[in-house]
Amino acid sequence: MRVFLQTRPSASEAPKYYQIALQQDLLGGWTLTREWGQQGGRVSLKREVYLERDDALAAFEHARDAQLKRGFKLMFSQGADSPYSG
Repeated sequence: MRVFLQTRPSASEAPKYYQIALQQDLLGGWTLTREWGQQGGRVSLKREVYLERDDALAAFEHARDAQLKRGFKLMFSQGADSPYSG
């Protein structure tokens, strides 16, 4: 599951983005990867490992909803039936 969110570009700076991905690892756990930054600039990356899918999915949804509240717009969603149900 993956979502890509982005702010609107302004005349003075490139848009900011936030990408969240959730994948099952080879041992049955779940890895939540968050990547954010300004397009064409520095990037930050954070990975979190969860043993249970429900915990990982809740963290994914929380991260997505927090960025939507900050003004990011959903640009791309893959692997989710309903990318935003709020």
